[in-house]
Amino acid sequence: MDYTQWGPLIAFAFVSTFSPGPNNIMLMTSGANVGFIRTIPHMLGVTLGFSIMVLLVGIGLTDLFQRYPWMQHGLHIACSGYLIYLAFKIAFSSPTQAKQDYQPMSFSSAVLFQWVNPKGWSMALTAVSVFNPSASWLQLMVIALVFIVVNIPSV
Repeated sequence: MDYTQWGPLIAFAFVSTFSPGPNNIMLMTSGANVGFIRTIPHMLGVTLGFSIMVLLVGIGLTDLFQRYPWMQHGLHIACSGYLIYLAFKIAFSSPTQAKQDYQPMSFSSAVLFQWVNPKGWSMALTAVSVFNPSASWLQLMVIALVFIVVNIPSV
């Protein structure tokens, strides 16, 4: 990775971390309902889940999707179905009577949520394709670690 790209990569990671999106809305809701400490697993799941997605996109998921477009189409259908399911659950849920009933998203659920987050996909594809489209494992690890380091202060 060219050292001149460090600044833009860190700026991109910082801005994308704090821009509005489903993760930030869910984290804000969780923090308001159960507090900072109980929201930490969710925050760590978002951070790790997104970094794993960046790595997987970089090591060939984009090539796989280019070779087999039906796989990407299938992923779109599955992710859309999951988002519709979540929207249905939210739309028809009854309001909770007490904040004690609220359960924050678990670490593993937050990791998996990154795969159905369209903003996350666009950020991961941008991070890999713009900053180093032919990155080695080491370079991909650096890109993913930049996102982890930028996100850790929020935890």
